[in-house]
Amino acid sequence: MIAFGCSITREDEYRRCAQPGIARVAGPQDRVLARPATGSIFAGYNRILDEAAGLEGLEALVLLHQDAEIADPAFGDKVRAALADPRVGMAGCAGAVGVRSIAWWEGHITWASFVHRYPEFGGGDNASYSWDTAHVPDFCRLGPVDALDGVLLVLSPWVVRNIRFDESLGQALHGYDFDFCLQVRAAGRAVVCADLKVVHHHSVHSVREPELKEWARAHVSVAEKWDGTIPGVGWAPGDWRQRARRAEAQAAATRARAVALGLRSQVQSAVYRQEVSVMTASLGWRLTAPWRRMATRKRQRIAQARA
Repeated sequence: MIAFGCSITREDEYRRCAQPGIARVAGPQDRVLARPATGSIFAGYNRILDEAAGLEGLEALVLLHQDAEIADPAFGDKVRAALADPRVGMAGCAGAVGVRSIAWWEGHITWASFVHRYPEFGGGDNASYSWDTAHVPDFCRLGPVDALDGVLLVLSPWVVRNIRFDESLGQALHGYDFDFCLQVRAAGRAVVCADLKVVHHHSVHSVREPELKEWARAHVSVAEKWDGTIPGVGWAPGDWRQRARRAEAQAAATRARAVALGLRSQVQSAVYRQEVSVMTASLGWRLTAPWRRMATRKRQRIAQARA
């Protein structure tokens, strides 16, 4: 039996994204542990872990974000295959090696079988480079990694019974996945990537301005917790003063680049607005307006029927 756990802060988002994916792959004996969030994701996931630990016949616990939609018809079989080796503690759809901090994607990403579906700019999909298994780059591979993306985590029964998320690390949605992977590795279990297809319904703005302070605090907390414990975590060349100066310089360079990108986007937006203005003022646009309204109503009816 596979259990699916989700800590819900927005019921509408869960019903639109995670719930249909779970319904798509869950078997008749599987359990859904979708619970309203109270406090941080650390605390919410720990309550789900406590509940799952008491389930008889548990083969795996799948923790997923409320905006993550499982899109793999063979999901259950792949989960069981990924955890078949008792030395494996957890699996995920995206991960990397050479990871030094909660910014796991700065390591060498070895697998990422997900699609990023965003609502901005009229909506669209951005598929990761190992989404299409028929055209996977040579550097991609399944198997052991240092850290996984927390959008979807598959935990073995041993991990469910023995390891918990560290609630002392803060209240934000940062660092919980990296810290948990380090806990599993420190306990002697492997962390692996598996070809689990997931659609992540998420804004293109991954970290918004108000979250940056929480991000920084989580980064420091996790680095200090594991410093000297797991090789490579928190490490960088030079003494502390050299590292601090280099971090300041990198932060300043990043801000300068952000300003330049902002100015460029403003110029591009002005050009696009002018093009849209010319197009919508044309005779052809006005003549086809009734057909566009009909198409919009049709799409709305289809979306409502699916919901």
